[in-house]
Amino acid sequence: MSRGKAFDKTHRIWTAAVVALALGAAAASAPMPPPPAMTVYKSPTCGCCRAWVDHMTRAGFRVTVHDTSTLDAVKATRHIPPQLQSCHTADVAGYVIEGHVPADLIERLVRERPAIAGLAVPGMPMGSPGMEGGRRDAYQVLTFDRSGRTTVYATR
Repeated sequence: MSRGKAFDKTHRIWTAAVVALALGAAAASAPMPPPPAMTVYKSPTCGCCRAWVDHMTRAGFRVTVHDTSTLDAVKATRHIPPQLQSCHTADVAGYVIEGHVPADLIERLVRERPAIAGLAVPGMPMGSPGMEGGRRDAYQVLTFDRSGRTTVYATR
C-alpha cells in the first residue's frame, strides 16, 4: 500500500531534519578537549608576568609557573633570538611563547599548528596582556623559527 509520492517526500525531509538535529545535539554535548597545558618561566618578582599568567588562566589555559633567576638559560635552550626576548617564556603544545602574546593568538597557533618554533612579542609594549595601563601602543606578534627568521603573525 503506497501512501503517495508527496507523503514519501515529506517523510524523507522530516527524517533528514530529525537526524540532523540529533547529530547536532550529540556534537554540542560532546566533551570539549581540555585546554592546553602551559609552562611559564618568569622572574619571581615580575608583576606584569603574573598579570600575563592571569590573562592566560582566564582564557582557559592550565598554567604551571616556574619562578627562576636563570631566564637567560631558559631562552637560550629554546633558541629565542635576543631581539625577540621579553620578560617571560612559556611552552605550550610544542611551541615557545615569548613575552606578552595574547591568548587568542596562542589558541590560533595551537589550532593551526604552523611549522614554526613559536610566537614572540618583543619587549613589553603597553596595552599588551599583562601590560595594561594608561595607554595602548600598537605592537606586532611575530613568528620565529630555530634559525631566527621572523614573520608578522598579527598586529595589535
